[in-house]
Amino acid sequence: MDADLTSIASARRCAEAAFEAYRQFLGTDPGHIDAIVEAMAAAVEPEAKRFGQMAHEETGYGNPEHKRIKDLMNARGTADWLRDVTTLGMLWRDDATKIAAFGEPMGVVAALIPVTNPTSTVIFKVLSAVKSGNAIVCAPHPRAVKCGNEVARIMADAAERMGAPKGLIQCLDRVTIQGTAELMRHRRTSVIMATGGPGMVRAAYSSGKPTLAVGAGNVPCYVHRSMAKDLPEVAEQIVASKSFDYGTACVSEQAVIADPEIARKLRHELKLAGCYFCTPAEADRLAETIFLDSRSMNPERVGQSPERLAELAGFSLPPRTKCIVSEESEVGWQRPLSAEKLNPVLAFYEAKDSGHAIELSHAVATFGGWGHSAVVHSHDPDVVVRYSAIPTGRVLVNVPAIHGGAGYATDLEPSFMLGTGTWSGSMTSDNVTALHLINIKRVAWANRPWRDIHEEFGA
Repeated sequence: MDADLTSIASARRCAEAAFEAYRQFLGTDPGHIDAIVEAMAAAVEPEAKRFGQMAHEETGYGNPEHKRIKDLMNARGTADWLRDVTTLGMLWRDDATKIAAFGEPMGVVAALIPVTNPTSTVIFKVLSAVKSGNAIVCAPHPRAVKCGNEVARIMADAAERMGAPKGLIQCLDRVTIQGTAELMRHRRTSVIMATGGPGMVRAAYSSGKPTLAVGAGNVPCYVHRSMAKDLPEVAEQIVASKSFDYGTACVSEQAVIADPEIARKLRHELKLAGCYFCTPAEADRLAETIFLDSRSMNPERVGQSPERLAELAGFSLPPRTKCIVSEESEVGWQRPLSAEKLNPVLAFYEAKDSGHAIELSHAVATFGGWGHSAVVHSHDPDVVVRYSAIPTGRVLVNVPAIHGGAGYATDLEPSFMLGTGTWSGSMTSDNVTALHLINIKRVAWANRPWRDIHEEFGA
């Protein structure tokens, strides 16, 4: 049978089954829902290593051990945070204004799953959707169907053992672009959580359904001269973040911008932390390896090891290299390595002064990364304030980007879906959570005499 027709039929079946399960799930006691969420998270933990290996083998992307950590970070971190969050029933009441707010589920969530994080994103979105009383249908990338379905199966089995209706958690097992589009625009779909490439995100926005979507990230990382005594720690943070899962997280650092007073020392510390600085000729060949002529990333180069990227670009690396660095002076497609790179490759800029560093950071963030994230390493509060004018949804201070942005090393909400705001056409700049998957109903009592309107505003 035609692949598109098969996928469309699968999307329709899943959406209808999810809607029926959602109707059965309505009214479930929030305490029971919490128990279901806990059971799903517990079911993921012993499988995390297998999930990480499956994701790596099926997609060819990333580091299996790091994918295991991502899976556990979502299973434990997200579940721990959700434990103390109220999503259903009374959220709050204000006796002075006589208003109370109640959370109600949205319905069926269509969850687009990216190929770069195909198991951890399923875990995060399923936990969030069920916590908020919804049904969910995951649409994995065609290159990650097996691992996405296996995670959804494990979580669905755990939920059903706790009394959740069958069909509440599903994953498309036949995936094409047309099938995913059918799921997004299906009459039973209430809201879309879109994580993926620019084309799929645009399709989600065009579906006619409310959409929580995220944009690309081109994350600048400014290192201010006030960090002179802390450069070994700064370098370790940058390398740990950018090399994690071979750079598949869009929140990881993309360009390091250094004040001139500390640039030389920072280069030295980055080398000690595992960075290899390319020659100009090597950088040009690396850019040709990573990017296509269409000014887009070559999908076959995403999430590859430094050794593999160097081999493809025709040069060799020292042992234990974790990141490849290209010295740059311009931002734009004339220098492709100044763009987002979903692999362990960094651009490095030596600024003329602090003002120039912030200008360069702004240029990087707005070159394909509007609204996402920016990082600053500084002990000067005034510098942090000035840097925070960069148009990104989060500015992370003195932390590795991935650890801070995803809510591990900061008190941002734990999330694997980082909103980019209206800068990039998104409806939110928040770290998306279960609280974004509820409708909030306000119940308001009379608080002043209604007849007074005539005295107050009458002629």
